[in-house]
Amino acid sequence: MSRARWWKVTSGGRIACLLCPRGCVMEEGERGFCGVRGVRDHALETEAWGGSSGFAVDPIEKKPLFHFHPGAQVLSFGTRGCNLDCAFCQNSGLSRGGAPLRRTRPEDIVRMALAQDCLGVAFTYNEPIISAEFCLEVAGACRAAGLASVAVTNGFISEEAREAFFGAMDAVNVDLKGFSEPFYREYCGGRLGPVLETLVHLAQAGHPWLEVTTLLIPGLNDAPDMLAAQFAWMAEHLGRGVPLHLSAFHPAHRMKDRPPTPAATLLRARGLAEEAGLDFVYLGNAQLEDGETTWCPGCGRALIERQGFEVTEMDLHRGVCPECGTTVPGVFSAN
Repeated sequence: MSRARWWKVTSGGRIACLLCPRGCVMEEGERGFCGVRGVRDHALETEAWGGSSGFAVDPIEKKPLFHFHPGAQVLSFGTRGCNLDCAFCQNSGLSRGGAPLRRTRPEDIVRMALAQDCLGVAFTYNEPIISAEFCLEVAGACRAAGLASVAVTNGFISEEAREAFFGAMDAVNVDLKGFSEPFYREYCGGRLGPVLETLVHLAQAGHPWLEVTTLLIPGLNDAPDMLAAQFAWMAEHLGRGVPLHLSAFHPAHRMKDRPPTPAATLLRARGLAEEAGLDFVYLGNAQLEDGETTWCPGCGRALIERQGFEVTEMDLHRGVCPECGTTVPGVFSAN
């Protein structure tokens, strides 16, 4: 256990966690909803500091991030626990389970990333927000070593912690799970409002680089009117250039009896997103032709072609289309 950063003592002498909008209030010996933050010796502590549930070298496209150094490799790792409880979670063993943690120091993670010739480190697999203190130390060590820090997150964070956490990141993919409060309440155990606030904060700040993912679950968050409202909101509040990844659902966790997302649903959703004015819409978790291709919004030229998580062709120099000179938003290495 290590001392947590965002908390206060209530008037009744209990400890209130201020890291996320859930605001858990705990007595001595109790833990919060996330399962890794609890009260000991009248202070809030976290068992996620210095812990990892495992490491893997992944393509950056797997996060998914398509406009942040395409083709690069990152060292991915997670801890355990989550501040949401999604019925469709695909990593429930980590997010709601008691997976053992391997003790690892920030400098060890940096050494592993450098040894594997990685662009940087990705905080993923479970929700990195709940281990924010450790993520910030790792991100600091990465920055000192010239490595990037990437967060794959649900965006469910408090205003008090938002700027510090995301200010340490170089790129973020926020999982916007649906576009209604009832959906978030019933199927995610959380609220939509704080996630939208996070997205607006990131878009207005302009750093870190932002991409968004929505998992389309048949019959739950894939209704055309809900999707049209989400895409219109994104175009207005985030901008046309923020990449959107529409991902196919596969049965998991408490939704093993629900069917996978049909290809037709993904294609229809992409059409609605393009009608709303979004320039970069990708289709994931499904083998669909051109679903992962980056097209120039100016002339329609294929600029980056992908197969699975592999970049197969790239015709983009410092983010500029060679055909018409249109600048593609993102963070691109010289190529």
